[in-house]
Amino acid sequence: MCADELSFRARKIHFSSLVFDTHADTAQRLFFDQFDLGKRDAEGCIDIPRLREGGVGAVFFALWVPVEIMGEAATRRASDLLNAVVKQIEIHDRDLTLATSSKEIRAAQAENKIAVLLGIEGGHAIDNDLAILREFHARGVRYMTLTHNAATDWADSSNDTPRHNGLTEFGKQVIREMNALGMLVDVSHVSDAAFYDVLETSRAPVIASHSCCRTLCDAPRNLDDAMIRALASRGGVIHITFHKGFLSQEYANAARALTSENDSREQAAENAFGENEARKMIDGQRWSDESICAGKLPQVSWEKIVDHIEHAVIIAGVDHVGIGSDFDGAFMPAGMEDASKFPFLTEGLLRRGFGEADMKKILGENSLRVLADAERVGQLLRSEKF
Repeated sequence: MCADELSFRARKIHFSSLVFDTHADTAQRLFFDQFDLGKRDAEGCIDIPRLREGGVGAVFFALWVPVEIMGEAATRRASDLLNAVVKQIEIHDRDLTLATSSKEIRAAQAENKIAVLLGIEGGHAIDNDLAILREFHARGVRYMTLTHNAATDWADSSNDTPRHNGLTEFGKQVIREMNALGMLVDVSHVSDAAFYDVLETSRAPVIASHSCCRTLCDAPRNLDDAMIRALASRGGVIHITFHKGFLSQEYANAARALTSENDSREQAAENAFGENEARKMIDGQRWSDESICAGKLPQVSWEKIVDHIEHAVIIAGVDHVGIGSDFDGAFMPAGMEDASKFPFLTEGLLRRGFGEADMKKILGENSLRVLADAERVGQLLRSEKF
């Protein structure tokens, strides 16, 4: 098959598939910059035109709360982000629809609309209160990433000194309540011990919404092969993310050598932008790109994403791998700068010898299936109460 034929076949497969991105941080832009999703933008990674060009049919917008914000303020920030997303869905109802179930994603696909889903990133947003968790669920939230880069009062983070050796008893109550609600439990960002506590506690399959393979890039945020196997053995899905520092060992090593320079850059961004996380992220992407041009950091190709997908499939099986870009929340590799570039992934998978059915699973069907599994477990658990 010549290159043009392969590219044509890949696009045909891609645009006939459900492409489901399980993690994007665009809500920060919507809240802080009042960004209009309807307009193609020169900055950032996601808007409706680029989602359409990329063939994206469903996307989880993460309601990310920085770990420095705690208590009622954390709950309020998550709520503000949620409101900003819902406002854009209402403004652009010809293109977007809020989806709260696997069936609603299918309905959106049939109507040629983009299904927008909501996920909390950082369990401190519920302020140690299951009633707040239930309230967020009632407002449409369908997963929660248990931690971010610091431990909560009930779960340890992969980027922080352990406080609990995994989950506390309350942390296990959180998992059980999420199961009963039919919410997906997201283990991206948790410590290894917390990961295994989640698997032991959860009655529903769980996800890693945006994590890569530690064998290929030794970052604590990534999952090692044993974790990937364990996740898959319980029906879960690892969603490969696009951040350069999780894809490439060479980039991660070089970035660590520039820690002092990056710390200074982050402080300058903090002084310039304050709480505006959207501006700080765009500034960070610019710094990464400029450091690559200056030869301080190595270039990372989008094909590294395919490397991690391929490895995860070997370890977990093709039914347990998906995609979670972290668009607008991380530093993107060359050739995958925004959502319009998604078709390259399908072409890359086709070049590696993946069949059409398997590509459709990776692009979105696995994510839809695990959401439906969580819903079924929730229905079962709720029926057991009565």
